[in-house]
Amino acid sequence: MFASTPAAALTNPQSGSVGVQGKIPSAPPKIGATITTPTNGQVFTKTPITVSGLCTSGLLVKIFSNNVFIGSAQCANGSYSLQVDLFSGRNDLVARIFDSFDQPGPDSNVVTVTFNDNQFNPFGGSLLTLTSDYAARGANPGQTLTWPVILNGGTGPYAISVDWGDHKTPDLVSVEFPGSLNLNHVYDSAGIYQVTIRATDKNGLSAYLQVVATANGAVTSPAPNGQSGQPKTIIQVMWAPAAASIILIFVSFWLGRRYELAALRRHLEQHSVD
Repeated sequence: MFASTPAAALTNPQSGSVGVQGKIPSAPPKIGATITTPTNGQVFTKTPITVSGLCTSGLLVKIFSNNVFIGSAQCANGSYSLQVDLFSGRNDLVARIFDSFDQPGPDSNVVTVTFNDNQFNPFGGSLLTLTSDYAARGANPGQTLTWPVILNGGTGPYAISVDWGDHKTPDLVSVEFPGSLNLNHVYDSAGIYQVTIRATDKNGLSAYLQVVATANGAVTSPAPNGQSGQPKTIIQVMWAPAAASIILIFVSFWLGRRYELAALRRHLEQHSVD
């Protein structure tokens, strides 16, 4: 038999080792959002229109028309609201919710509306559209957030306006040709922001897109209107416990005085007997 040699003690972390850290996703959302505005059968002649409804706070709400993504908003205080473009003719609107792991919940009710497009192009060519593969993106405060968008149709040159939702002056970008382009921004503080992107071609045709940007960090509440989610300190005066403490102090003082008087009386009685 060979004597076994005890293994040398290992000290972690070891050189060349790799640490792995991750999050275990929870179950996907079980309650879907609703669309309360607009209502079935409405007819529109201008865009963008407002889409709003109820949802579970903290979830991302993506709006689809005819199963095509047209905008997103963060659910705050049990509701959401955003403006979207419509397709010419019939639009079947659906709201879909997603958690932080991008797990979808149930679809909302379907709302069918009609867009009678009077934005015809007298100069020929297709109408202008603005889309993105991303409904939400994030970066650390102080670092550049890059947002890819796709511009189609219309006639160049194009003017792109981007309101990043943090009360800074909107960015203005000039683009000669349609296609893919990257929009860049730096947030100063953590928060959740509603980003509004507008595109206009040289003939005045326009397109519109709203999405959600996140500046990573400690956020106490979503700020879809462009307010950073800064922590708030709330001082509460607990009147009930304070009142109880005051009562106990008076009771203790009263009992102490009674004990002191009784002891003094016994002392006097004892000396009088002597």
